[in-house]
Amino acid sequence: MANIIVTGASNGIGFETALALAEVGNRIVAVARSQDGLNKLQKAAIRRNPESIIHTLSFDIVYGDYENDLLPLLIEKIGQVDILINNAGTLINKPFAETTKDDCTTMLESNFLGHIQMIQHLLPLMPSGSHIVNIGSMGGYQGSVKFPGLAAYSASKAALHALTECLALELAELAIKINCLALGSAQTEMLAKAFPQYESPVTAKEMGDYIANFALTGHRFFNGKVLPVAVTTP
Repeated sequence: MANIIVTGASNGIGFETALALAEVGNRIVAVARSQDGLNKLQKAAIRRNPESIIHTLSFDIVYGDYENDLLPLLIEKIGQVDILINNAGTLINKPFAETTKDDCTTMLESNFLGHIQMIQHLLPLMPSGSHIVNIGSMGGYQGSVKFPGLAAYSASKAALHALTECLALELAELAIKINCLALGSAQTEMLAKAFPQYESPVTAKEMGDYIANFALTGHRFFNGKVLPVAVTTP
């Protein structure tokens, strides 16, 4: 049984990932801005497994008070963090010529800087052998097909990919592994926002199940890797 934090857990892939991990007996702390979504997650987890242990916290990874809100809850409920899944993020779909500085700031804060803050604050709670999983995107994967309107989003994900590779070296002395999954399409609200007319052959549940399994086992085989997880383009 592992103590696991999942950010962006109120809907989509994060919701399904947390659900899959809770169902098999792990202790979950699900973090997101939407308390309504977190409440639905908690109810769904209990329906699947009445003995599920899933704590929720409405928290903004960019502007939230880590010292007074997040860390006390973690220390009280689980004590240590064995796995951190940095899934939170957002997307702006806008032609580059119309993309503002504020748009770029929003992308970097939500998809990159918030994850930096999570990692920095949680490292003291992570024992040797822990695993950090960053959720990236094929949009930020070097050499992949790119699409108009997603320049700021893709650039922010590329930054997360590079961070993963850098931290593998820095965290080695702590025996903490870190990897990044560069996701292709899965049928979520974010995909609909990026590609309104496209329907993915991969469901959010299927992708969530994959991420859950990788979080539990991937660090046995990988460290500092950015791994493409995609069957279609987009």
